[in-house]
Amino acid sequence: MKKLFALFLAMIMALSLVACGGGDTATDDTATDDTATEDTGDAAATSDIEVAVVLKTLSSEYWGYVEAGCKAAAEKLGISVNVVGPGAESDIEGQVSMIEQQIGAGCDAIVCAPNDAGAAGAALQTAIDQGIPVLAVDTNVGIEGQTCFVGTSNVDAAYEGGKWAIEQVGSDAKAVIIYGQEGDNTSNMRREGYEKACEEAGVEVLDALSGQNTTDGATKTMEDMLNAHPGEIDIVLCHNDDTAIGAMNACKNAGVSDITIVGFDGNESAVELILAGEMVKATVAQQPYEMGYQVVEAAVKAINGEAVDETINAPVEVVTAENGQEYLDNLAAMKG
Repeated sequence: MKKLFALFLAMIMALSLVACGGGDTATDDTATDDTATEDTGDAAATSDIEVAVVLKTLSSEYWGYVEAGCKAAAEKLGISVNVVGPGAESDIEGQVSMIEQQIGAGCDAIVCAPNDAGAAGAALQTAIDQGIPVLAVDTNVGIEGQTCFVGTSNVDAAYEGGKWAIEQVGSDAKAVIIYGQEGDNTSNMRREGYEKACEEAGVEVLDALSGQNTTDGATKTMEDMLNAHPGEIDIVLCHNDDTAIGAMNACKNAGVSDITIVGFDGNESAVELILAGEMVKATVAQQPYEMGYQVVEAAVKAINGEAVDETINAPVEVVTAENGQEYLDNLAAMKG
């Protein structure tokens, strides 16, 4: 539209010059201006692309890295990106409302990390019905017509974290799992991965409870577990790093120190605790910045009619005291 408008203005300018008695030189100048207008129009058309990104929340370090990756890709590609998210991952209705608002505002593609895949999918179906590309990041929506999923195999990643903890403590250990939001697909898959590692090693899982994806929620959950299993818990396998910190706080409050806690996400705050020798001994690090970058790249390809892989896998690593500083240095470089 901007390009057509620019060409229309150029035609008016040309006619005005003729009306004022402009000769051949004026006509040549106008031709030169047309070329410049064509280039400006192409740039404007690129910048007209708008990608909406609805994350689980923006009140978390992890999702801040996803947001940073999205914005970096948008800047590189010369497009607009609008990143939003509710105040907490438990706010399913709030996220659905945001999805509906972004679609109603007329985005060219929408990216979502669903708090509840069913609820988000129902809202995103409207975009698919309108021919708007729908992409999932970190957590798969998995609805018919979805363009792409960019994320990690949460089962495999949690399995690696659980396996690492068992290797440190021994197969005669006993573990508990603090999973995330009830019904959340990511939470289910991470729990599955942790349980797989424990089952293979013969480690007894004493309990598995939700920590509501928050530090405070996990603190309360860990307090309940300590009371229910006094002196028995050797390993705590957590849904994310906020959960791991909550579990650590509960242990400290109870005067317990001989427990190995594993987080998930690779947040800077968790890695600093690991390097300081706290009870959080490891975190399964995803690549949230890369996820954000890659999903916006994929969205632009879809908008332009280019082929996009249905699944784009992001790598993971278990961050410990041995590789923690190198990992933090890499995070710092990404943030600039």
